[in-house]
Amino acid sequence: MTALPTITPVSAALEPLLRARLDGKAKPPGSLGVIEDLAVRIGLIQNRLDPRIAQTDLYVFAGDHGLTNEGVSAYPSSVTAAMVGLYLSGRSSVSAFAKATGVRVHVVDAGVDADLPAHPDLIAAKIRRGTRNAAREPALTQDEVLRAIAKGVEIARSAAADGADVIALGEMGIGNSSSAALIMHRLAPAPLDDCVGQGTGHGAEGMARKRAGVARAAQRSDATAPLAVLCEFGGCEIAMMAGAVLGAASVRRVVLVDGFISTAAALAAVRLVPAALDYCVFAHGSAERGHPLMLRALGVRPLLDLDLRLGEGTGAALAAPLLVAAANLLTDVADLAEVLAGPG
Repeated sequence: MTALPTITPVSAALEPLLRARLDGKAKPPGSLGVIEDLAVRIGLIQNRLDPRIAQTDLYVFAGDHGLTNEGVSAYPSSVTAAMVGLYLSGRSSVSAFAKATGVRVHVVDAGVDADLPAHPDLIAAKIRRGTRNAAREPALTQDEVLRAIAKGVEIARSAAADGADVIALGEMGIGNSSSAALIMHRLAPAPLDDCVGQGTGHGAEGMARKRAGVARAAQRSDATAPLAVLCEFGGCEIAMMAGAVLGAASVRRVVLVDGFISTAAALAAVRLVPAALDYCVFAHGSAERGHPLMLRALGVRPLLDLDLRLGEGTGAALAAPLLVAAANLLTDVADLAEVLAGPG
């Protein structure tokens, strides 16, 4: 098995100094609540009293799923490739949000079931053209999962070398909420019914098909080890996102995790290398059914609650300015002693 990257757990040694620095700012101690906690978190990740968030790169990992043959999605797999084109044109929801918040968007072809034309903002990293049907056989081989993880590690480390302080995760893949539900079911763990939500938007009949298809996949394999779960139920984009979490954490970068599917990838990464959790900030609490339970399983609190359930990295793009603000709190706000001393 290919070695997973080494991740150094975040040390709490600087926390008292970071807290004291915040308490000494020109504001009542603790008055900025979660933003102060976030500032401390960023300082600990970067291991410095003056953390800096100048560049956030958001990667939208795209892949298709053979499980769609079971009727788990309201849309055909061809929509994945069409949406990739929309991201690259700059006319998607995440494109609009990223433009508003200064986030750089890149698209990764992790496993789209189509031949995509070259584009400056498209990273060609295809593991295979869609996964196999997880209701009938393992979605991916171990070699495919390990190659996806390794590529995710490489992408994250390359982003860091290119100046990214934050690596944000988004995704697109018809059928991937079903894959994420199965990963959550085994790795949270949680009852399957609590993990399956509307995804792209099913009515009652569609939800019945989705639940039945996901149940067939769950009944086919009893895998619970994280690598085996990714083989049985994962997507190329989910495994690659898990690798990106590990890669970013290995070079002490903040990982900004989007919604339900991105969190399932982070869950897999954390089950593979528990120290990766220290580097993850969760952007928002999705309206997708299983997301609150998965966040609780990880013991984390998201920054925003906006009833989003689109994916794409939309929540991560919206949350990105909060990280900048938190870091600026430590570096740009005057000390109270300065104010009390008065002019001159």
